[in-house]
Amino acid sequence: MKKILAIVTACLLVILGACSNSTGSSEAQETKKTASGKTEVVFWHAMSGDLEKSLNKIVDEYNKSQDKVEVKPVFQGTYEEAQTKFNTVAGTKDAPAIMQTFEVGTKFMIDSGKIQPVQKFIDQDHYDTSQWEKNISSYYQVDGKQYSMPFNSSTPVLVYNKDAFKKAGLDPENPPKTYDELKAAAKKLTEKQGNKTSQYGFSILNYGWFFEELVASQGGLYVDHENGRKGDAEKAVFNGKEGQNAFNLINDMYKEGTFYNVGQNWDDMRAAFQSKKIAMFLDSSAGIKTLVDNAPFEVGVSDLPVPKEEDRQGVAIGGASLWMSKGISDETSKAKAAWDFMKYLATPEVQAKWHVESGYFAVNPKAYDQEIVKKEWRKYPQLKVTVDQLHKTKSTPATQGALISVFPESRQKVVTGMESLYQGVKPKEALDQAAKETNRALEVGNQK
Repeated sequence: MKKILAIVTACLLVILGACSNSTGSSEAQETKKTASGKTEVVFWHAMSGDLEKSLNKIVDEYNKSQDKVEVKPVFQGTYEEAQTKFNTVAGTKDAPAIMQTFEVGTKFMIDSGKIQPVQKFIDQDHYDTSQWEKNISSYYQVDGKQYSMPFNSSTPVLVYNKDAFKKAGLDPENPPKTYDELKAAAKKLTEKQGNKTSQYGFSILNYGWFFEELVASQGGLYVDHENGRKGDAEKAVFNGKEGQNAFNLINDMYKEGTFYNVGQNWDDMRAAFQSKKIAMFLDSSAGIKTLVDNAPFEVGVSDLPVPKEEDRQGVAIGGASLWMSKGISDETSKAKAAWDFMKYLATPEVQAKWHVESGYFAVNPKAYDQEIVKKEWRKYPQLKVTVDQLHKTKSTPATQGALISVFPESRQKVVTGMESLYQGVKPKEALDQAAKETNRALEVGNQK
């Protein structure tokens, strides 16, 4: 194993400003019984606000559906905060039975030695994973082994103001599909009042995930060794043609005055769209329903733009998955109880409710046949667009996603590179610097 806990802790330090080492004992978890005699399964998650309410309702329905297992959901803050807390207790009796981890934490979880692949339970139970959405579950597979159960998954989409399109003389039913079309539309959508721009044509949040998706959508890799899936990655390759295309797009539009630097805050980005400060932007598919509900105009949703239509490969999965702690033996009632809950979460009925209430994709595509989903799609046709984009995705190492333990740190380097464009740094120079710093982090990690 080339990655150890200290490396990921260092990565999280970049985001959190503080970190914790795994200092707990290796004592295995004990199977705890509730007052009612049920096996207690502690489930750590990072779902807040309405998402937490939806998740708690699902858990409550599961607990009431049988008399053997009691799942206890515990909110642990953001993905980064939850990961740091898990690091401190992983492998001890205080570790949760189930841990929700964001997609960029996948490589660390695999290398940590503190989890057990769900493939073990899949094999024991002869569970049919073909019922899962392949373009989602494949992210959490390595060499054919399923390491975690996909749960809340999303992809980026192009969101646009249909009313602004009509006003600018653009067809609201024919949004831009390529970079050239995006640039042309942004020019027509940009409005000025005197010397001040009142509406910008386009924006991308300064967040590494969107860059990764723009690269993957062209079939570009983030790191070598088939995106780290054919051996530990040793070198960043996101500064190649595909990455340069993405940075050149941002740079060109910013210089043209059609691109709005919205910063790094998701709420600020969405507020800018709803207040008509920007007419088009990239957002997560999971946020579409809320945008439609709150925008004072008709919202359109389309596939992620690519340099040329023939480049289109699809999208990689974002979001998170559920992991089984290693501290619970697969022979114990707790492990079996945790697996039973995971299977419950993947049923079409539960996934239908989760998709409708959260906006995340259904892990089980049969959920889309449920009446509550059909009803929701009639009200929010934009949701179906996000699912269609996922289904059109070609399964490749690029769209499967990269596996590196230093992903959080690398993302920050890319963000720094994105922001440097607004200061006049050339796209290739900014990208090469981000790649160089990622390589340095990879080198240090691979020596361990």
